[in-house]
Formats: sequence, structure tokens, C-alpha cells
Amino acid sequence: MSGAYMGKMLFVDLSKGELKNETPEEGIYHDFLGGYGIGARVLFDRQGPKIDPLGPEAYLGFITGVLTGTPALFGSRYTVVGKSPLTGTWGDANSGGDFGPHLKFSGYDAVFFSGISPEHVYLFINDGTAELRKAKHLWGKDVRETEALLKAEHGPDARIACIGPAAEKLSLISCIITNEARAAGRSGLGAVMGAKRLKAVVVAGNQPVPLADKAKLEEARRKHQRQLGGPAQVFRQYGTCGGTAGLIRIGDTPVKNWAVAGDEDFPNGDAISDESVISQQQKRYGCWRCPIACGGIMKAGKGKYKYPAGVHKPEYETLGAFGSMCLNDNLESIIKANDLCNSYGMDTISAGATIAFAIECYENGLITSKDTDGIELRWGNDEAIVAMTEKLVRREGFGDVLADGVKVAAEKIGNGADEFAIHIHGQELPMHDPKARLNYATAYQADPTPARHTQGSYGYRPTGGIEFPPMERGSQAGRGEANKIGSILMHVVNCAGLCSFGFMSMDMSAVTEFLSLATGWDYSLENVLKAGERIANIRQAFNVREGLKPADFKMPNRVQGRPPLDKGPTVGRNVEIETLVGDYLVAMDWDPDSGKPSKSKLQELGLGDVAEVLWP
Repeated sequence: MSGAYMGKMLFVDLSKGELKNETPEEGIYHDFLGGYGIGARVLFDRQGPKIDPLGPEAYLGFITGVLTGTPALFGSRYTVVGKSPLTGTWGDANSGGDFGPHLKFSGYDAVFFSGISPEHVYLFINDGTAELRKAKHLWGKDVRETEALLKAEHGPDARIACIGPAAEKLSLISCIITNEARAAGRSGLGAVMGAKRLKAVVVAGNQPVPLADKAKLEEARRKHQRQLGGPAQVFRQYGTCGGTAGLIRIGDTPVKNWAVAGDEDFPNGDAISDESVISQQQKRYGCWRCPIACGGIMKAGKGKYKYPAGVHKPEYETLGAFGSMCLNDNLESIIKANDLCNSYGMDTISAGATIAFAIECYENGLITSKDTDGIELRWGNDEAIVAMTEKLVRREGFGDVLADGVKVAAEKIGNGADEFAIHIHGQELPMHDPKARLNYATAYQADPTPARHTQGSYGYRPTGGIEFPPMERGSQAGRGEANKIGSILMHVVNCAGLCSFGFMSMDMSAVTEFLSLATGWDYSLENVLKAGERIANIRQAFNVREGLKPADFKMPNRVQGRPPLDKGPTVGRNVEIETLVGDYLVAMDWDPDSGKPSKSKLQELGLGDVAEVLWP
């Protein structure tokens, strides 16, 4: 086995209570790197098409990246994978903190669950030995309580990924939390864990990660750390809240449920940005061995929201979702809403977007205070936003209508509510507007996990030897090849287990060097990008086998700029989504109608068995 991998995966059949260790062939590591690359390969092989994502046939995987837990800069992340109950598509979500490295230190590269446990359980792994334990005493506890109880039982060095009550109640926008606030947030995979009656995964151990050349890898870490670019300084000072007000002003952050753009309707963006947020911060917080430490621990709330000291700083996406999206400039209310979502285990992007949707429904008379349990859902009403968030995370009252996101809520409300439900195939959109940053458009609609900002964020990064094709200024045509390269690039970063924020300050030359020194394989830029393309194709093949086609994914008119806005920084702009997606599919060698990767492309990537399934 090469370096950087433990060479062991655990498969848990919860229905039978059976645990099985497997030693995969080296090829799966070399070809798919880790994270959702390996996850997609395993699920394509072992999980049949069109199964119920909340049923016993569904798999749920926790997978480290190749560089997770190694000296490589920013190697802290792990990925959760499964069929998304929110969208019915391929689903994945990644998270930082220190659970991912410690999963490796416990002796495993990945853990996959199938079946449904007859009772509430959690998995405990300690130095290569795994067992299922009863979790009745944990069921109903919030994330903070669950972590405290499990650390009291297994010691302070145990690391925990768990669900809160939102996932126990199968909220389709629930998530999985580690370190009390680091969320594997998107795709609704918390609900899959809840459906399996699996409360937590607890890992402990000190097994060393084998490395091909540890001394040179440590040296490379020091070299690239000295060379970190400007974004590292911004993240070190502010975290992701840095520049939120500026992004609102340029039209990148959506405002008023995507109905407008810029600061005319939300003039006080500074109240939820950089210095305002940092003034409430008690200390910085960092993921495992991170030289930036962009997270933060907050002081106690002094206003009307009496949260205790020690809650986590809201990230940019949360500030946008509960802030500008709802016309809410009360920072303490956003900190409170963020803590409610963390404690109950709910995706803050989807939660905030769902509250904004509900406000617009209320303002347009589709729902009244009689429906909303007396809560006056008005734009900027911070007390109402917090009160409804409490109901949302608990599935109480009108919160039960909202707990599965905007698509389901619009279906329940009816009367044209779908006009205000901003989503793609069920997934609420993140806080970056493709009318302002066009690179997000294709990723939102064409990636197998719809509305995924981490796949479109390559536009922020230095490329380190990657040449993007020239594009005609002002034209959206001809961007297919550039979007293909950007997508592949992000697959490599994500599946390597790297933090995308850290990657903003370095480039692919660092990644290829880290990969080569960690594994002992010669990872040139060319073969690294080939691995990224292979990962893109296996994820797409999953969706094709589910019967999903490109035409099934629709970007909302507001997000496209149809009709174009008549004021603000994105005035007059629209996204030519059909052109962008069409060019991307051609560049990827995927059929524009069916979405199928071509047989020759799959064979070229060593996916001949997948070609036989898609092209019988």
C-alpha cells in the first residue's frame, strides 16, 4: 500500500449489526484519491439505482482524503456521501475540524454504513477496533450535549461526528456536525444518518499515517506556508466573514430572497461583516494543524439574544442566508440562529434561505400569522427570524412545514409559493450570485450535486500551471472547456481532503508536490487532473443511472436574471444558462440530452465497467 492511506475501510451493516474490515486494491486510492471520489466508486458498485435514500438499501459513507491527517497544508477535511434525500441525486458534503484526521488515526480511511439499526446506536472505533454501542441515552440530545456525553464516556481525545434532533426527525435539510459547529452541511445527509438510527461516529487512536517521505513532506509544508498568498491574511484576520459587506455591494451576495441585488435595499451590510463580527469574537479557532485558523469562538450575547460565550462565529454563507437574504442586519440574531442550527444539526444555508422564502410568502399573503403560530414574518424582523428558526430546527408548528426546505414547503403551501422557492432540484442555492460571478452558474446547475458553491469557486484561485482557455469578453459562449478544467480542479482539491479556503492562498504546484511526497506516486499536474476528470465522470454516472437528465435541473428565473434587474450592481445582466451548460456538457464529452458520459470517455478513464452499465 502506498503512503498517505491506512489501507483499511470498515463496512457496517446496521440491520444485522455486522462489521467487516476490507482492504481495497491500491487502484481505487490511486484513481479516486479519497473523499467523494472513493465514495462514488464504492456506492456505484454496491448501491443499486433508484433506491429510497432513507431506506435500508441506502449507503452512507464517511471518507477521508488522501492528504487528510498528513503534514500537507490544510489537510483536515473528510466527506460524507450518499444518495441525497433532498434532491434524489448524488449527495456529498465535506467538513473540517479534526474528525477527519482522527478517523485515519483510528485506523481507517473510510467507514460505510448500510441497513437500518433496530435500535439507536453509535459506532465507536478505537485503534483499529470497531463496535456498535447503544445510543438510547443520546437520542433527542442536541449536538453539544451529545459530544459532551460521548467525551465523558470515551475521554477528551475522542473525536465525534454526530446528528442533532433535526436529523432524528428526518429534516431533509439536516446535516452532520463535528467540533460542535463544523458541518457536513449540504445534500440533507443528516436525514440519512437519522433514518439509520445512527446517532454518532466516535473515533480514537494514535495510529500513524504512513508517508512515502515524511521529512520532505514537512519541508514542503514549511516552504509553501512561507509562500501563502494574500487571502490567507484576510482569512486569518476575519475568517469567511471578511468582506461580506463588499460582496453585498458588488451583487455577489443575494439580497431579499434573490429579488434584488446590492446595498440599496440592504444598506447596513457593515453590521454583519468583518469588523462588526470580529468585535464579538472571543478567540480564534482552527481546524487540525491549520496555519490560518479562520474560525471563531464568540463572546456571550449582550442584547436580547442571551446565547452563552463559546458559540461559534457565523460563516459568510450563514451571514448571507440569515442576513441580507432576510434583510436582517441584527448580528446577534444571526449568531443565535447559527447556534440553533449547529446545536440541532441543520444546514445554515438551507435554513436561512427557507426563512427568507417564508418571509416572502408572508409578505405576499400566501400565509398569515394564523399559519405561522403568530410570528410576524416580515423583512428585517430579527425576532421573528429567530423565533421561526427555533420552530424550524425543532419541527414544531409551522416549522414542520419548512423543515424539508423550500421545494417541499412550497408544495405544502401552494397558491403559487413555488415562485419564491429558490432552489435547483430541491437544493437551496448558496450565497454567491452567478450574475456577478459567472463561474458559479454551470456548477450550480450541471454538477451532480446541484446548487453547490464549492464546485464553482475555482474562479477565486491561482492556478499553478493550469491554463484556462481564452474567452471572448462579454460572451458566455465558449466557456465549456474553462468550466470543465475548473470543475476537475475542485474535484482534486476536495478529494485530496484539502480546505478550499486554504487552497485560495496556494496553487496546484503545492498540491501535486504534497500528493507525490505523501503517497510515493508521481503525481504530475496531468495525471492529477485526469484523476479529477475520473471523479467527475463517476459522480455523473451515478445520476445517469438514477434516470436523471440535464433538462431535469432548472436554475430559477431570478437567479438567471430573467427578467433582468432594473437597478443595482448586476443591472441588466442575465445568465445564458442553456449555452453555458450545453458547452460544458460537450467539453466533458457528456451527451447534452441524456447526460451520459460517452463510452469512449469512460473507457479512456479506466471506467469500462461503468460504460457497460450505461451503454449495455
